Amino acid sequence: MIADSDFGDVEVERSIVEDAGFTLRAYQCKSEEEVVENGRDADGILTQYAHIGAAAMEQLPRCKVIARYGTGVDIVDVDAATRHGIQVTNAPNEWCADEVADHAIALWLSAARKITEYDSAIRRGEWHWRSGEPIRRLRGRIFGLLGFGAIAQRIADRARPFGVELWCHDPFVGEAEMRAGGVRPVGLEELLTSSDYLVIQAPLTPDTHHLFDSKVLRRMKPGAILVNTARGPIIEDAALAAALSNGKIGAVALDDLEEEPAKQRDWRPENPLLRLDNVIVTPHAAYYSEESLGMVRSIAANEAVRVLTDQPPLSPVNQVQPGQRG
Repeated sequence: MIADSDFGDVEVERSIVEDAGFTLRAYQCKSEEEVVENGRDADGILTQYAHIGAAAMEQLPRCKVIARYGTGVDIVDVDAATRHGIQVTNAPNEWCADEVADHAIALWLSAARKITEYDSAIRRGEWHWRSGEPIRRLRGRIFGLLGFGAIAQRIADRARPFGVELWCHDPFVGEAEMRAGGVRPVGLEELLTSSDYLVIQAPLTPDTHHLFDSKVLRRMKPGAILVNTARGPIIEDAALAAALSNGKIGAVALDDLEEEPAKQRDWRPENPLLRLDNVIVTPHAAYYSEESLGMVRSIAANEAVRVLTDQPPLSPVNQVQPGQRG
């Protein structure tokens, strides 16, 4: 079963699943209740945004594998899956690392050079460089990274030719590795207070959920530009809107919003951030290219088939005993 996806069709998955002798059903579930309703007899589930927690797993007696379209698995209760003998898989970062890094740089440059503000002013009939002031020279300014995984390392490589100083905080990466990657390791406090540009490229975990609340945003350098190509809920949107409105933060460029619209049915653009001129938002599209899309769909479907045909997954998130369920 495909619990949900926004790819437009399921032909890539259908070809892989049916060639392996299984049948495929596709839904657009927006709640765990809908996952359970449609998946009671599913042996495997592919999910993009639909949350599958412990309560759902109790009611999915045949499920042996949950394959995530993507890298992060915060929408799946992995501990519960392990207890129930359900294998969880994901797609390694490499499937979209270049796309996300490119997108992060595009968002940064668009915010720093006021591209969208200039464009909006021109469409209002204002043809003047002052419609974007102030703009600061990039060279010599501090470009901060929260996280130094595969994608963040690519972002650093792309930002370096602009002459910025690269600083990074990642509690899970050693200082020697950061220095070898050409960035200066710093503590979180120093990153917040010193970065002219700060790019969030960290996973969504209980520790990072709402990490950027009003207190953290107040500690950022006045006028800083914040870019988030990770997950929306890392930032508390109401606090961010306040920081932007009072001039504490100079601008933001976001690839997602806290409410994660793709997870909602009948979403409406009522977020106050969408009414501010110094905000750029893209629809969680940083990962997208035709090539990456085909790759992640193939990875998820193949992982589910491997587990259901008693082969080890190539990208397991948890460890379960063979034959533990079913």
